[in-house]
Amino acid sequence: MKISKMILSVLFVLLSASLVFANGGKEVKEDKPAVDKIKAGFVYIGPAGDFGWTYAHEMGRQYVQNKYGDWLDTITVESVPEGDAVRFIDRMVREEKCDIIFTTSFGYMDDTVAAAEKYPNVKFYHCSGYKRAANMGTYMGDMYQIYYLNGLIAGALTESDKIGYVAAFPIPELFRHMNAFALGIKEVNPKATVDARWTYAWYGPAVAREAAEALVADGVDVLAFTEDTPSVVEVAQEHTEKGESVYAFSHYSPMQSYGEDSVPTGQLTDWGILYEKMLLDYKADPAADLTNYDVLYLLKENAVDLGASYEDKINPKFVAKLKAIMVDDKDFGKISVYDLVMKRYDQMKQGREIFDPYTGPIADQTGAVKIPAGEIASIGHLFAEINYQVDNFVSPLP
Repeated sequence: MKISKMILSVLFVLLSASLVFANGGKEVKEDKPAVDKIKAGFVYIGPAGDFGWTYAHEMGRQYVQNKYGDWLDTITVESVPEGDAVRFIDRMVREEKCDIIFTTSFGYMDDTVAAAEKYPNVKFYHCSGYKRAANMGTYMGDMYQIYYLNGLIAGALTESDKIGYVAAFPIPELFRHMNAFALGIKEVNPKATVDARWTYAWYGPAVAREAAEALVADGVDVLAFTEDTPSVVEVAQEHTEKGESVYAFSHYSPMQSYGEDSVPTGQLTDWGILYEKMLLDYKADPAADLTNYDVLYLLKENAVDLGASYEDKINPKFVAKLKAIMVDDKDFGKISVYDLVMKRYDQMKQGREIFDPYTGPIADQTGAVKIPAGEIASIGHLFAEINYQVDNFVSPLP
């Protein structure tokens, strides 16, 4: 018996040595996940059913919960005021025992920094910001390319050459999107102007409706917005049904059903693929340093798409009209707006280096050049430094 055990021991050592040699001197280890169970908390700026920004994040949370429910547990807290998130995070960490926390609004950036310092053993991921730490990363499925495509259509459809934007807060995210929208307008209609009205509310259906009505009263016939309800779309549809054509672009969620006759298209986001990446990255290496961790997904990465419904990139009611409107484009010559949108879509799908709306020269309202000729704006500029409106805005900075 003793001899048999000795032989087995020798064979085991020889087998281990051969495996190490066969793998370049590296010991073979069984591929096991670094953690078996994860609890993730989501901090929302509005109600989960807002049918805008928060609704899109909630769809992403449901996607990962349903797909990875055998090892993932998620909780949410809704309508958390910016500047007051830390006390909600306290409960997520102390009572709910969350391993990671996603804070889903730009205004939570400093709250997230404070929470990350307070809880160094918890991982934090902040949406749309630029501050990071060893246990705090950032992420964004950004819409600026889609806003630009919306702008191409807006510039073509306006008859008054007056286009309105109902905006929430003057932060880089808003300026990035508003300016991309305005740049699209300018490409097809240099005469058109953009008038922004600020609501100072992410979720404010009444104030958004009031701003939209004020813009229409001032002669605006196309609307875009950043506010987490379909209120602006409803205003456009109501005017259109009365015979006064007003168009609106859906925001972050499929809002076409609220404006079948007034919504040509909009922006859609798939937060699920971002949450999936971050959760799997954490699961593989929960101790990873997040100081340089930034997940930025654009059209190329399929995080965003053109559309006000999941079925069509452009509302079928508008396709013929957009095919009939011809413009002289600086790159493509005489082309229909519909074809221009699709060509730009295909270019941006390949990556920023093929085409980007933020290619200079681009000037602000004062005439100051912000992006020199031939240059593509850096991600740092677009996410942290953009605090201006481009030169076809008629409304002053707030």
